[in-house]
Amino acid sequence: MDKHAPKEEMIKDLENILAKINALEVTAKDEEAKANVKILRKLTEGQIHSINEFDHLTKAIDLLTMQLFDVKNKMNTK
Repeated sequence: MDKHAPKEEMIKDLENILAKINALEVTAKDEEAKANVKILRKLTEGQIHSINEFDHLTKAIDLLTMQLFDVKNKMNTK
């Protein structure tokens, strides 16, 4: 199983995709094409948000784990 790209690289790729989506919006001729572009933009922005939220959750889990070890150590020293 391949390892996924680092967070920074994934966000950079998604930002490049957003730039291409913006170019598509400029060239969109009809309302259906414009609506499709809006959907693509929302999906891409959602992916960026999910990556950032995952990073926050990872940090929160790390802090919680440290707190659990602190409690365990305090209980063992009593």
